[in-house]
Amino acid sequence: MKEYRLTDWLPTTKKEIELRGWDSVDVILFSADAYVDHPSFGAAVIGRTLEAAGYTVAIVPQPDWHGDFRDFKKLGRPNLFFGIAPGCMDSMVNKYTAGKRLRSEDAYSPDGRHDCRPEYPTIVYTKILKQLFPDVPVVLGGIEASLRRLTHYDYWKDSLQKCILCDSGADMIIYGMGEKPIVELCRNLAEGLPISAVHDIPQTVYLCREDEVPNGIGADDIVLHSHEECLRNKKAQAENFRHIEEESNKMHAQRLLQAVDNKYAVVNPPYPPMTSEELDRSFDLPYTRLPHPKYKGKRIPAYEMIKFSVNLHRGCFGGCAFCTISAHQGKFIACRSKRSIVEEVKKVIEMPDFKGYLSDLGGPSANMYGMHGNNPKACAVCKRPSCIHPQVCPNLNTDHSKLLEIYHAVDALPGIKKSFIGSGVRYDLLLHRSKDEAINAVARQYTRELITKHVSGRLKVAPEHTSDAVLKLMRKPSFKLFGEFKCIFDRINREEHLNQQIIPYFISSHPGCREEDMAELAVLTKQLDFHLEQVQDFTPTPMTVSTETWYTGYDPYTLEPVFSAKTPREKLAQRQFFFWYKPEERRAIEQELRRIGRADLIQKLYAGVPAPNHGRNFGNNRRPEFERRDNSDEFNSREPRKGRNARDGRDARDGYNGRDARSGNNRDVRNGYNARDNRSNPNSRDNKKGGYKGRKPKW
Repeated sequence: MKEYRLTDWLPTTKKEIELRGWDSVDVILFSADAYVDHPSFGAAVIGRTLEAAGYTVAIVPQPDWHGDFRDFKKLGRPNLFFGIAPGCMDSMVNKYTAGKRLRSEDAYSPDGRHDCRPEYPTIVYTKILKQLFPDVPVVLGGIEASLRRLTHYDYWKDSLQKCILCDSGADMIIYGMGEKPIVELCRNLAEGLPISAVHDIPQTVYLCREDEVPNGIGADDIVLHSHEECLRNKKAQAENFRHIEEESNKMHAQRLLQAVDNKYAVVNPPYPPMTSEELDRSFDLPYTRLPHPKYKGKRIPAYEMIKFSVNLHRGCFGGCAFCTISAHQGKFIACRSKRSIVEEVKKVIEMPDFKGYLSDLGGPSANMYGMHGNNPKACAVCKRPSCIHPQVCPNLNTDHSKLLEIYHAVDALPGIKKSFIGSGVRYDLLLHRSKDEAINAVARQYTRELITKHVSGRLKVAPEHTSDAVLKLMRKPSFKLFGEFKCIFDRINREEHLNQQIIPYFISSHPGCREEDMAELAVLTKQLDFHLEQVQDFTPTPMTVSTETWYTGYDPYTLEPVFSAKTPREKLAQRQFFFWYKPEERRAIEQELRRIGRADLIQKLYAGVPAPNHGRNFGNNRRPEFERRDNSDEFNSREPRKGRNARDGRDARDGYNGRDARSGNNRDVRNGYNARDNRSNPNSRDNKKGGYKGRKPKW
């Protein structure tokens, strides 16, 4: 076991800076998460990246934004700039459920404390720093800023908001995975350029007057509808989003401009996808893989989930409509080398509390490692948001052999008993029939090895819905594919004498979904013998096509009207169908089925299920104590499941490199500039049981 000294972490206090012999620091990062020196946390990644480039860096984790602002003053002014790393998750997804209830735990804070970060820390921290140090540049990063770089809908304020540079007063945004632009910015500022003159770095956003736009507004630029026009016309906002998403998914994007407050928000195109060598350099930095010693004796829930996991790649070409991964990381897959992955696993093996079980060898999706277009020229001109929807692109190489090589190399290491796959598996890739029979054979081999060697008892997959119409809007494959995959899963379990479960994830109240769709979902999942647990209401988060559809009422690509459930009553009417098997839900479900003219489904749901005993006879003027009550600000009886849509999201993880991922350490959830937005939201699909208003029924 390696012994660490305090100076092995990036400094967080004046004393720690002095221990390193520094008189000042070049960059001070303010993070809304606890400081964990791990490649899944973006503030650590950016700090280590700048350190490797020769700059001095300090981190102030979770500063107190009340009172005299001493946490913002304690390190003084940096030589170059302040960086804001608001966290691995969008702060509002982190703090609130889909029903806008305050969460009881913050997975990125010591002991899960929920009072360690403000709402919108990007704005709060920047305003304080500009008040204290008005002449020092402030640079934003992370999911929160990246996904708010242009006019966006804010679910928690229920209104369109401007580019976050306008509301915060910051000087620049570095969006997406930020290692390359942050180093380039430091070089420019270290050479004496004022930040107001730094306009040519890819993957940055800044405000300027029209006459200050570099090289003027040219024919190759895309000028979006102004913020003011979007306020007046929802179709204008929908049209804007189509351009934004297309440019986020192109190999060679165009510059975007949007007029706001008599200026232009200028979005420079992103860097090309990182090479394996560049990605290896980021992961090979000297992380301790541990929380800072200041948290000794305290538990950081998100760290507990990812400390024995290893991320294999960045990017996702799934293009799910509710997910922010491709908007933040792009759709092109950047893979680590086998050497880099194995070296990180060896570091995990040396950890004192490691028992031989890796919780995840994954990524934003479990099985996209090594996949790419066979013809790079076709990829260079493609602007599809998804390589696998509505059909798998014929140019996509879906070979799983490189991923199997990684699994075999890791499992062969002394000290590894088992490596689990906690990231979400794309079964549509496994079931795809390539023209190359060798690729199909490898897919079958991968499927068998996944099920027999890499499942910890429950395999998580995300069909999301059963209605083909809703799935089309979600950009997800037909539910028939899930049924096909489940048959394969069950067959292999029988053949191998295993007792494992497949756990499907579902979303209610997604745009295009109605009560009848949810009722049919209940019937179909009952027929498959599921009692659903991993479910949630759709949460609109910035910069997803689902959110734009939900807010505007139009599909951004067709401009056709789309229905969305928006009121608490409409959402509850859909959500209750997840829990048809609970006796306390039966009465309301039967009433709803009669109301929508689908009483025929009552028999399908409840045939052979005894009716619950509803207790004593209530008077004519008295409602049963267990009958749900409407509340204008909430969903009624049960607390909504905590959501993952940042996923973007799905829960969209915050940070300059944020990833939205789902489970555990998969899709390594980076905080700050590098937060990897995977679905691994520790708060997600919380499944907590909410209370009844009044006494519970006595069944």
